Amino acid sequence: MSNSGQEKWYSKLFDASLPILATLAALIVGAVMLLLLKVNPIEAYSAMWEGAFGSKNALAETLVKATPLLLVGLGICISFRGDVINIGGEGQMIVGAIMGTLVGITLVDWSGWVVIPVALLVGFAGGAIWGGIPGILKAYFNVNEILSTVMMNAIAVQLMNFLLRGPMIDPSQAELASKIPQTARLIDAFRLPRWIPTRLHLGALIAVGLAVLVYFLLWRTSWGYRIRAVGQNPHASKYAGIKVKNYVVLALVLSGAFAGLAGAMQVYGVNFRMITDGSASGFTGSAGFNGIVAALFGQLHPIGTIPASILFGALLVGANKMQRVVQVPSALITALNGLVVVFVVSSEIWRRKRQKRRMAATAPGGESILSDETEITEKTDHEEVEL
Repeated sequence: MSNSGQEKWYSKLFDASLPILATLAALIVGAVMLLLLKVNPIEAYSAMWEGAFGSKNALAETLVKATPLLLVGLGICISFRGDVINIGGEGQMIVGAIMGTLVGITLVDWSGWVVIPVALLVGFAGGAIWGGIPGILKAYFNVNEILSTVMMNAIAVQLMNFLLRGPMIDPSQAELASKIPQTARLIDAFRLPRWIPTRLHLGALIAVGLAVLVYFLLWRTSWGYRIRAVGQNPHASKYAGIKVKNYVVLALVLSGAFAGLAGAMQVYGVNFRMITDGSASGFTGSAGFNGIVAALFGQLHPIGTIPASILFGALLVGANKMQRVVQVPSALITALNGLVVVFVVSSEIWRRKRQKRRMAATAPGGESILSDETEITEKTDHEEVEL
């Protein structure tokens, strides 16, 4: 292997390991914080590992926590590849859960094998609609998608609070005048199959299968090619005949759809009803935001998002065990998770800058070093690509 080839290989390896190095750096900073609180970091992190992977039930809880992160992360892979930033996963999860729950509490006389897939598809559609609205605003009115998706989150929270305290409230709660914001409980036939005696449900396997499908969508279909082409250079894509606005909308529609599916799956696989404390995280557990970090950790690749989601699921589950064992404040757990987010996002920014520098360095020679994740097939004078 030539020196240039070795440098290219080492550079790619370093870029791939950046999220792992970022997580380790965040844990080191967390260890310093633990020492300042006079807590043994080794004992604390051992408790975290035990809480996440120490038993069959712990592993199952980690995978349960990872499932919505993976689904949201898959949507983020699609939208970010299309160069649109979806911060609306929380609201899309809520809307998907509302619509999926409506199916379960309305069609009580139907078979579970019919209701469950219908409810998940309806949740998928609900998230798609909620994601499509900012997509249309972005494509046709040039409204910043970050602002619009954040605002859609706020609208979804207020819609949830209204419905769960009014039209969709559990009738038994209404009779008792307790006004707990929750829907009626789904009947047993409408619950996703579980790995008894744990809470691990079929949704985890569905999410992994969808990750493979998203990979094929992005890299093995013309739709995926066009989404990535628009994300790389919308002006060149428009010149090539791609309807850029349509694919901007499509990217956010699909991104919202996977988040909506995650919300519906939380209802049918975990909670068996929709319940909240009045905030978005009261239902979602902040999966709409954490899924973004999981996707970035997986370098915006659907397959890479699978282990990334499991890692962040483990951090969330293990942190709870660490808090109980070493008696650290809950604020430290929040800070530790925040450190991981900051370091991982920063590493992604650094990776992109390194990639741009490599491309700029090779430009005079007529060659470009592109990673597998950003490579767009070139057209030659003798080839025609149907768009």
